[in-house]
Amino acid sequence: MTADDERLTRAIAAIDAANADDPNTIVVPEPGRPSGVTRPKELAHAELMTAWVTRLRPDASDALLLAARAHHIRRWVVPRPSYPEGRAGYLRWRRDLHERHAADVGAILDEVGYDAATIARVQDIVRKRNLTRDPDVQVLEDALCLVFIETQFAELTAKLDRPKMIDVVRKTLKKMSAEGRALALTLPMPADDRTLIEEAIRE
Repeated sequence: MTADDERLTRAIAAIDAANADDPNTIVVPEPGRPSGVTRPKELAHAELMTAWVTRLRPDASDALLLAARAHHIRRWVVPRPSYPEGRAGYLRWRRDLHERHAADVGAILDEVGYDAATIARVQDIVRKRNLTRDPDVQVLEDALCLVFIETQFAELTAKLDRPKMIDVVRKTLKKMSAEGRALALTLPMPADDRTLIEEAIRE
């Protein structure tokens, strides 16, 4: 293992340790466990993000891998209800989260010995600066949307009526690249859910 590989491993371990404290949980697939396994939500989310990023970009840079792992680091400490309801409150919450995530991962990367340029690059990806113009940020966004479909789609489908769900899917797909949208249709899902995604793509 090279020094760079060792540093990347230590950084990911530190990010995972921070996310392991998440009191919220999610059930994720696991080989040999038909009903899945319950994991801390942000820890599982980060692992799924890493898997999608490496699939979308097999030659992903360390900066992109670190951003994928830390994009929601300790997200639960700033819950949505702590901000006003409505779109303005939501946008402020999301903006503040991006800054907090960037600061948290920056502190970890500094501690394990990354240089200022790499830290700044990771933080820019976490903040999703220049989406659609920065290929790394687009890969991160594609991975985020794929994880959303993978882990939250069925739950939302049960809660929302069809027109509202199509609107949610349409907004999600709009943020994705053509490759990301194609991958979304390869995910295992009930036929009705697949039809819903196909309908949203056509509109």
